[in-house]
Amino acid sequence: MPELGQATEDHPITKAAEPSGPAALRHTGALVTLVLGGLTAVPALSMDMYLPALPEVTDALSSPAATVQLTLTACLMGMALGQLVVGPMSDKWGRRRPLLIGLLVYVIATATCAFAPTAELLIGFRLLQGLAGSAGIVIARAIVRDLYDGVAMARFFSTLMLISGVAPVAAPLIGGQVLRFTDWRGIFVVLTVVGTALTLLVWRRLPETLAPEKRHSGGTVEALRTMKSLLADRVFAGYMIAGGFAFAALFAYISASPFVIQEIYGASPQTFSLLFGVNSVGLIAAGQINGKLLVGRTSLNKVLAVGLAMVTVAAVALLLMTTGVFGDVGLVPVAAGLFVLMSSMGLTLPNTQSLALIRTPHAAGSASALLGTSSFLVGAVASPLVGIAGEDTAVPMAVVQLACALAAIACFVGLCRPWQHGPTTHATEADH
Repeated sequence: MPELGQATEDHPITKAAEPSGPAALRHTGALVTLVLGGLTAVPALSMDMYLPALPEVTDALSSPAATVQLTLTACLMGMALGQLVVGPMSDKWGRRRPLLIGLLVYVIATATCAFAPTAELLIGFRLLQGLAGSAGIVIARAIVRDLYDGVAMARFFSTLMLISGVAPVAAPLIGGQVLRFTDWRGIFVVLTVVGTALTLLVWRRLPETLAPEKRHSGGTVEALRTMKSLLADRVFAGYMIAGGFAFAALFAYISASPFVIQEIYGASPQTFSLLFGVNSVGLIAAGQINGKLLVGRTSLNKVLAVGLAMVTVAAVALLLMTTGVFGDVGLVPVAAGLFVLMSSMGLTLPNTQSLALIRTPHAAGSASALLGTSSFLVGAVASPLVGIAGEDTAVPMAVVQLACALAAIACFVGLCRPWQHGPTTHATEADH
């Protein structure tokens, strides 16, 4: 087996390889893209539809904001830890069976959230929801790695961002409208219906993508050994951690923005949902610029560096505004800073995933699990920190975002060392 990151005739890691999965998938590419986009939208659906209701949940369950924010943290922690289990399972048993089991449990857990009588029980149910929902996230990435390589994989991830990006646009808008007719519990009823529809679609339309001869026959020990070898690869670990910190900066925004925009700046749930949707459109647009215009024409590392720089600039601007350096700036400038930060993720997240997975053709499930787990764990830590100073200041949000951006850059420069990679991370005209 070649070393991590080593190109071979069977696995050229710079070439825009054609899809190499089952013939059924090659003839139903649009449908498979839609299904995989739906699976990668699970985190956004689970988080963002619920965001406009956070202040209402705080009042309804008589709990402080920091406690209610733990319902986000619990779901995120579940998605992080679940991937460590589901990823190796998919390498051993194939993608389809673990995916269907996870989706079924997700539907049950989501329905249970709607009946939670206390914040503590809601936190527990959200943890289970996240554990089950992790199957869709990790297996969707592994399926992409089964089918694509190199530049083609980076482009497909950008396409997935277009599909899954509809979720953060639509989810808070739907959540805000649901709150017009019912309380926060109705949001979980809607999520249950969405989860059921996605389960049926996967069952009917998504075939297996990992051939039996490519599956790992070992058990837990082999899975742990595989993950250890992945973590020992300095470059893979660098992209993984850099992507995790970038995601944490994004999640700091997701966790804090309902209180910042609604409580500090006095916006309605519907206005918050609209602003959140606009920011999500920025993320989608940047992702499409990445996939359609940049990938294949310039180094993935250069695009990633630009994305990280934009995150840092936006975080610095937000910190200056929230600390009062420019006086009372109001909602519009803060919203503009958040728009730049979220849009930057369209250049950052797809490329960290692609650059990491390019190095791991033999263990896509385990690699995908480590990528997802690191992102969600760091994001789960960031979530409660943004509310540490209470509901009346946005400074902690900006501080967390800037710290995460600087940490991501440090990992990218110190561990990935992109200037040493040469052609293995560049796309040239010969790749087309």
